[in-house]
Amino acid sequence: MPLIPMDAKPILTIKDMSIVFSSPDEADIEAVRQVDLTLSPGKTLALVGESGCGKSVTARSVLRLLDRNARIQRGSMLFAPGDEPPTDIAKLKADSLPLRAIRGREISMIFQEPMTSLSPVHTIGDQIDEMLILHERLKPKQARERTVALFDQVGIPGARERADSYPFQLSGGLRQRAMIAMALACAPKVLIADEPTTALDVTTQAQILDLLRQLQADFGMAMLFITHDLGVVAEIADEVAVMYLGDVVEQGSVFDVFAAPSHPYTQALMSSIPKMARKADRVRLSPIKGTVPAPRDRPEGCAFTSRCPHAFEPCATVRPERTALGNGHHARCHLLTRQPAEVVA
Repeated sequence: MPLIPMDAKPILTIKDMSIVFSSPDEADIEAVRQVDLTLSPGKTLALVGESGCGKSVTARSVLRLLDRNARIQRGSMLFAPGDEPPTDIAKLKADSLPLRAIRGREISMIFQEPMTSLSPVHTIGDQIDEMLILHERLKPKQARERTVALFDQVGIPGARERADSYPFQLSGGLRQRAMIAMALACAPKVLIADEPTTALDVTTQAQILDLLRQLQADFGMAMLFITHDLGVVAEIADEVAVMYLGDVVEQGSVFDVFAAPSHPYTQALMSSIPKMARKADRVRLSPIKGTVPAPRDRPEGCAFTSRCPHAFEPCATVRPERTALGNGHHARCHLLTRQPAEVVA
């Protein structure tokens, strides 16, 4: 188990990043809006929010796996795995050799749906062998032995036989474990997990989370965990960033954000979680009213304005600044800086 200093420097720093999608018929749409994220060795940052808020686009941008009509409009992604000067991934070409050296080896990703991410015409073992031969310069026999060892490590029974299986021959849980084995094949410094437990049953989900925690402890890697399940966040993450319509509206330690959510959207998410209670104490869930506006209809100010019960005059027109709440906890909300004389609508 690697020893990680308490003051370890961040390994990946995303600063002021905006991602836009272009269309031949319409103006560019800003899907991710000036996002700042920091990943440190041995720590897990959870990125949460409703479907379509930009979580996966943000994650895929780190490996430059964006759609053809998407581009990084501004910002930087500084990757600093050692004492060498950091590399700005945002400035690398998507098909460049420097990025290929990082992608899969230094920074790896567990995709949301393995069945659509794995090749259906190659065995699982061959796909992992190829990574090891390419990045680690192993011979085919050495690569296969490493693949079998990885399968054992992630808890796949009959590892040698399973290596010769095609993705469709494995259950959902085994496919996810195989995807994790592939992501960890080269012992990456950063692991991006894009909702890796969404399609799994509760028992398998718990096993996968335990496996990721153990592997993170073994490798000392930084992890960006994308999910919409706040229960998973409480179990696996050190820090959490709450995203809404491409904006990070609140960020801090899991304890601070869960104990004192400061943005109305974060508060609404926490209020919508079902709670165990006696029959006499049961209350109806408190859903978030309204719907997420289309990215092209985003307000100039706070993106949550149309659904916020506390919105007042500046919210729709002026984008709130980040307000520091102490201990690295901050949020973007005019309520945190409004003057006492102002009246909330």
